[in-house]
Amino acid sequence: MDFRAFPWRAACGRRKLSITTDKRVGRNDMKHLSKVALLCAGLALAACTNADRFDDTNTVDLNGAGAGGFAPGSAQDPNSPLYFQQAIGDRVLFAVDQSTLSPAAMGTLDGQAQWLMSNADYTAIIEGHADEQGTREYNLALGARRANSVQEYLVSKGVAPSRLKVVSYGKERPIEICSSEACYAKNRRAVTVISVVPTS
Repeated sequence: MDFRAFPWRAACGRRKLSITTDKRVGRNDMKHLSKVALLCAGLALAACTNADRFDDTNTVDLNGAGAGGFAPGSAQDPNSPLYFQQAIGDRVLFAVDQSTLSPAAMGTLDGQAQWLMSNADYTAIIEGHADEQGTREYNLALGARRANSVQEYLVSKGVAPSRLKVVSYGKERPIEICSSEACYAKNRRAVTVISVVPTS
């Protein structure tokens, strides 16, 4: 091989590389590093001393909060579907192979009925769900019974039947996927999904 084409290879091939360290250089580097660290710490502390240094008179509310203190359509707006979902509760849970409503479920549905009665611009689709145990056909029928139980309860509380529709997903749309009772319990549910009434 001709090393003239690659002079750096020839130099590396013929010489051994020796590394020496100067202890004084290391100490000087440490002195500079400590000075830089102290300077940065001082600047950081100086930046935090005066919280009122900026003029806050020219503020813009990016959340669109109105005079009521909440943004329309937010979870704080009592007339929004997001409020319905988070504050009132959009789902009720069921026991294994059951479609009867528990006292806790009835309490949630009372709140849903009240909200639906005071917000006539919305309709609801009630989704019936089941856990993954059992056949697909059985769970579709069980989900339908659960959705119908919720619909019947809401109608008994004064919600117009024309504003409620039911659908069963059986075990097709789990929110928890595992083979334990904790997951199964969350999947045995009926969910009330709010939608706006279309205008003609």
